[in-house]
Amino acid sequence: MVLSKVPFGSTGMEVTRVGFGAWAVGGGGWAFGWGAQDDEKSVAALRHAVEAGVNWVDTAAVYGLGHSERVVAEALRGMPEADRPYIFTKCGLRWNEEDPYEPQRRVGAPASIRWEVEQSLERLEVERIDLYQMHWPAEDGTPLEEYWDALLRLKEEGKIRAAGLSNHSVAQLEVAEKLGHVDSLQPPFSAIRRTSAPEIAWCAAHSTGVIVYSPMQSGLLSGTMTAERVRALEDDWRARDPEFQGERLARNLALADALRPIAAQRKVSVGAIAVSWALSWPGVTGAIVGARDAAQVDGWLPAASLELTTEELGAISKAIVSTGAGDGPVRPEE
Repeated sequence: MVLSKVPFGSTGMEVTRVGFGAWAVGGGGWAFGWGAQDDEKSVAALRHAVEAGVNWVDTAAVYGLGHSERVVAEALRGMPEADRPYIFTKCGLRWNEEDPYEPQRRVGAPASIRWEVEQSLERLEVERIDLYQMHWPAEDGTPLEEYWDALLRLKEEGKIRAAGLSNHSVAQLEVAEKLGHVDSLQPPFSAIRRTSAPEIAWCAAHSTGVIVYSPMQSGLLSGTMTAERVRALEDDWRARDPEFQGERLARNLALADALRPIAAQRKVSVGAIAVSWALSWPGVTGAIVGARDAAQVDGWLPAASLELTTEELGAISKAIVSTGAGDGPVRPEE
């Protein structure tokens, strides 16, 4: 399948509007795992996405404490160079090997970043990473200027093709941009979590690519999540997420239900509508969408080419307001 591509900021790369998210395929057994996961299904899902035309995969060193990157390498091993997707990964979260459930430390020390990139290159079995991102602002006392300079140096050396930031504010983007261009930003963004709109607008004004994560709000807007499924979550970080609890959960599931008529009219999944909503915002280059098996890929793949109408966007904005789900502007023009 041939999916249309769009320029990824000023990186020179052109990407499909959806990318394969490899957080969940890291499996369980760590602080932010999604529960047990079958590696064979993960490999099959990723290969299915690539065969369907998806040309980038997003992972991180911390996903599964290195396991996700190894699964990505296994899925791509032996794949012809012309068919291989771009590989995006992240640094800046260090974990305790002896206690995988201990919260990861947000480290920005340049020496740590240099060590981390070598580890990721080895696990991913590549000579260069297409996009390397600082996962979160550092909390070890390292100034943003220092860890951003470290990423820029890796780019100069050819170890990474592009350098980006994840979960950073407009003020932090401004600081980094003065040192060297921010190639991309990865913010959380969905019809529930809409507070990254200012960062997306900043990126649009600075030729910075934007790949949003959790456009289905970690499954809440997939159309398959229920209160019963939430109660049954085991070894899954979502069980601790406020969006999966109490009144917030009820509002979020009500919003998912409100998307069903649009999905039925378009003959796509509720999840595809949710992803398409995120992609409708000016400045958003692509959306990272996770999958545990090939069937889940097929569920959100239509979002790669789906464009919501003004009427549909209006109906969704009304549903957001009426359900009270989430925070932030409900339409791009706001």
